Amino acid sequence: MKKYLLLAAVLFTTISFSQTITSKQEEASVEQYELLKKVNQYYPDISLSKSVTNFYADGKIIDSQQDFDLRGTKFSSYKLGIEPGNKKVKFDYTSSEAGHVYGDVTIFNGNALRTTFNEKTNQIDVSLNGKSVYLKKL
Repeated sequence: MKKYLLLAAVLFTTISFSQTITSKQEEASVEQYELLKKVNQYYPDISLSKSVTNFYADGKIIDSQQDFDLRGTKFSSYKLGIEPGNKKVKFDYTSSEAGHVYGDVTIFNGNALRTTFNEKTNQIDVSLNGKSVYLKKL
């Protein structure tokens, strides 16, 4: 009997915590687009696009990403993600010129703080509003 109760408890717990995650390609919300515009203003290598793929769980956005047509560009891969709350953009791209570059841009008190990791140059760069404030070669 104890085994059946334990099995039932585990089964009901698993069912109650499961979520359905859906994705939908749509136009960026006003808040998402304003974030992207602010980021692109200081960091033009972060592309500006009105199309996003939003991922939903229980009707709330849990992640947003942008997909790009890379034909005719210098990039062999380019990924952007917008975190919920519209305060941070994560980026990851590769080009023959820059190599593999990734990091994020966070909006804090109206300022755009960027942390960049460049594998080709083996550098970490921290920038504030488009100007480097810390650069370290490893």
